[in-house]
Amino acid sequence: MAPPATPAIGQTSRPLDGLRLEAPALPGPADAVVTDHLRLLGAEESGPSGEHMSLAGPGGGGITAQVTWGEQAVDEATVQAATGIMAVHGRREGSPRGLAADYATTAAGVLTVQGLLAGLLARANGSQVGSVEVSVERAGLLAVSQYLAAAGAEEAEAAQVAPGGPPFTSADGIVFELETLDAGAWAAFWRALGAPADAVRRGWRPFQFRYATACAPFPQALHDSARGHRWERVREAALSAGTEVCALHTLTERAAEYDGAPPWRLTAHEAAYVGSGGPPPVDAPLAGLTVLEAGRRIQAPLAAHLLGLLGADVVRIEPPGGDPLRGMPPACSGVSARWLALNRGKKAVEVDIKSAADRKRLRAMAADADVFLHNWAPGKAAALGLDHEDLSADNPALVYAYTSGWADRLPGAPMGTDFMVQARTGVGEAVRPEDEPPAPSLMTLLDVLGGLLGTEAVLAGLLLRRRTGAGVRVDSSLLGAADVLTAPARSRAVQGLDPRRPAGFRRPVPTADGWIALPDHAALPHDGRRLSTAQALRWLRERGTAGVPVVTDLADLLSSASLTRDAHGSPAVPAPWRFA
Repeated sequence: MAPPATPAIGQTSRPLDGLRLEAPALPGPADAVVTDHLRLLGAEESGPSGEHMSLAGPGGGGITAQVTWGEQAVDEATVQAATGIMAVHGRREGSPRGLAADYATTAAGVLTVQGLLAGLLARANGSQVGSVEVSVERAGLLAVSQYLAAAGAEEAEAAQVAPGGPPFTSADGIVFELETLDAGAWAAFWRALGAPADAVRRGWRPFQFRYATACAPFPQALHDSARGHRWERVREAALSAGTEVCALHTLTERAAEYDGAPPWRLTAHEAAYVGSGGPPPVDAPLAGLTVLEAGRRIQAPLAAHLLGLLGADVVRIEPPGGDPLRGMPPACSGVSARWLALNRGKKAVEVDIKSAADRKRLRAMAADADVFLHNWAPGKAAALGLDHEDLSADNPALVYAYTSGWADRLPGAPMGTDFMVQARTGVGEAVRPEDEPPAPSLMTLLDVLGGLLGTEAVLAGLLLRRRTGAGVRVDSSLLGAADVLTAPARSRAVQGLDPRRPAGFRRPVPTADGWIALPDHAALPHDGRRLSTAQALRWLRERGTAGVPVVTDLADLLSSASLTRDAHGSPAVPAPWRFA
């Protein structure tokens, strides 16, 4: 067996302590995210060197990382256009829109850190991984994987895909998000504001499905009802109904309260971990490891999905009768296409966590696992006797991973769901240029990025366990995802600069038969609607500008060579890493 690339260090407190980070002389698209996270994990930066990012131990034998744009794209704007991000984010407005934040690039940066950590784990087990490559285009496809799966399903969406959606505005100008998972609470809130009963009834389904469709065509009467009351009255109505409301915060407000915490927290505990046997395959760095996942919705299931793509054996814990989201339309071969996008390939075990006998069975399963991952509501694990102290008593080498909304970092925070965290952290400003009103994206930005950070945290925990023999608790959150995404904008706010992008930033250009996206800071000097898409792109190429057509129908991506179909016939995006 080859010597580990990361030899154990007795008193190490971070997974990359003692490793040297060499950044490329010419930084690439995601290098700022990669170097920031690697430094937080303990790597020491030794200055620019070579073409690619690399990590090496005291004796050499490093691993390199490269981030590429992909097949069509040349920058963030063109990636968003080519992968369908503009199409999904723009559904609320009814036309494609670019995210003003560097979303695909940020995701690619986190995926690159994942690849490096997974590569180090594989090398420690004797595999000859020497490099990892991530394309920003593949990161973009991963970000829209659930929407792509729905576009390739056998049936239509269960809710209308049409312009419209939150946020709402009160009579005194407070822009706010509303959240509830209960139809009765939804109806009680709107009744308290005097909304017409028919509008309340018709508004529930688009509100309930907005996480799936990235739009919510409400009756206008609901917006009118919100505008008929001052903010204090809106808050009283929410409190009495059992819903939650959150006024949109600015980036400047978030910058002022930002605590500087990393996007995850690693807490080691005592253990007696013994490494696995023979070397894993290069393309399966986590082969031989078992992950128990008790996740719901997107954040934890996506984190476990990525661990499975890296070779881990993922066992999904589902309630009696199975996960109800398996039946969420649209379906492929009778199974929800969206559910398959996050859960294909996982084994499933039904466990009634309300039953003492089943909780005992779950603890026995965790005693033989390497990772236990969940995103239950705050306090639920402790109440059930399934918190890290409980499970580590039987398995002190366990990596216990909790992906939450707020990570207990913001007292008095609202419900920790994607759109509420967007509202509370200034994401609504960061993702829209200054000529668009601040509004959270209805694309599940933070659920996806939070899932990526959850995977990164688990890999860091596994590497720390490998080096120290200590089991680890790892915490990640949607708040951490928001802070990573908005870091450049918050930095501008701290410097007294306008944190928002200028008017029209990343707005695609309409043509006679579609839309084109230009690279950031490029411009088409005349009205593109006089030209067809092909003519406009040819005109740009002749002048050295690499524009791309904007994908407006995700079904158009289904014939891409990089997409495949799973056993149910559902579209599957490729793994985001290439190891060699």
